[in-house]
Amino acid sequence: MGSSSVESGTRGRTRRAILSAAAEVLARDRAATLADIARAAEIGRSTLHRYFPDRDVLLRAAVADAHLVIRQAVQDAAVDEGTPSEAVRRLATALVGTGDRLLFLYGDPRSLGEFDPGEDPDSVDRMVTGLIKRGQAEGVFDPTAAVEWLRDILWALVYAGCESARRGVLPRPGVADAVVRVLENGIRGQS
Repeated sequence: MGSSSVESGTRGRTRRAILSAAAEVLARDRAATLADIARAAEIGRSTLHRYFPDRDVLLRAAVADAHLVIRQAVQDAAVDEGTPSEAVRRLATALVGTGDRLLFLYGDPRSLGEFDPGEDPDSVDRMVTGLIKRGQAEGVFDPTAAVEWLRDILWALVYAGCESARRGVLPRPGVADAVVRVLENGIRGQS
C-alpha cells in the first residue's frame, strides 16, 4: 500500500470527523465558530481550513453529508423487506442513529435551501412513503390517515427523540425504542 492511499485514507477520516463534528456542534448552536467545530473534531483551525476554506463551504458540505448519511440509513433499514411493522422499527432505529446530523439538517429550515440534493432528491421520501403505503395496504398502519401525515409524524417523533437524547431527557440507547413505542401505541398507557 503506497503512501498516497494512506494519505487518502487519513484525509477521508479527517474530513468525516470534521463533518461529524460540524453536525454535532451546529445542531446545538447555529452560531458556533469554526474554532468550536475544530475543537470538537480534535484538530487545529488551520487543519479545518485546509479542508474547508470558509464557513459557507463547511456548511454546504455538512448539509450534503447529512443528506447522504440519512439516505444511507434509510437504505440500510431495508424498508421494503419484512413486515411493515418490522420495517418501521428498523427505519426508526436507523434514523435515530443519524442523531446529530438529523438535528443539524432539520433544526434550521435554511439548511435545506443550502443544498443541491443531486439527481434523486426524493429517494428518501419515496422509500419512507412506500413503506407507509405498504403498511396501509396490509392493514398495519391506519388506512384512513394521509400518507404524508403519517410520514410527518414519523419524522417528528424521530427528531423529538434525538433532541430529547441531546438534552438528556431520554437515554440515547433508549430513543429508538421510545420512538417505536409511541409510533405503535400513541400516547395512551397500557390497559
